[in-house]
Amino acid sequence: MLEAVGELLVSDPSAVTMPLVAERAGLSVATAYRYFPSLDTLINAYLLSTLVELRNYSHDCPKTGLALFEDVVAERFRLAHRYGAATVQARSRQGFLARLREQDEVITAVRDIWERPIRCVMRHFDIPDEHFDHALFLHNILFDPREILDLICDGRSDRAARERLTQAYYGALRGWAGQQ
Repeated sequence: MLEAVGELLVSDPSAVTMPLVAERAGLSVATAYRYFPSLDTLINAYLLSTLVELRNYSHDCPKTGLALFEDVVAERFRLAHRYGAATVQARSRQGFLARLREQDEVITAVRDIWERPIRCVMRHFDIPDEHFDHALFLHNILFDPREILDLICDGRSDRAARERLTQAYYGALRGWAGQQ
């Protein structure tokens, strides 16, 4: 079902329904609902499955410091090309910080991916640990897959878009921390 919903989200995100997912997966609608009680639950599970790939990359990356952050960002771009059109459909109506405080499972996975790379950036710029949640918040704003894909569709190369977003992130993070 996860593969089926991912394919549908990429091809025609506005038309995704549980009956279509069930049909694509070769299941009855009733069986599909036994696995996932709602389309939102299924889409959330799909999003989590895509985050696992980036989490594994982040955890296994041997780099440190800014090189670690920039390497994981490059992988984020690669995955945005692969899953971006599907993952942008799985957005919450609730704000990031509220979801972080409530330990939302998607945001917890995002935190797990980015904690080590972001803390490396924070150490590099001498930003105290107390700013981590806001550093993660800023990262979420700037490195949203919608924005990544938008920059690339606007004619920027992956490298140029990555460099611009990364430098904007470094500046935003230093600015935020400086406003204590």
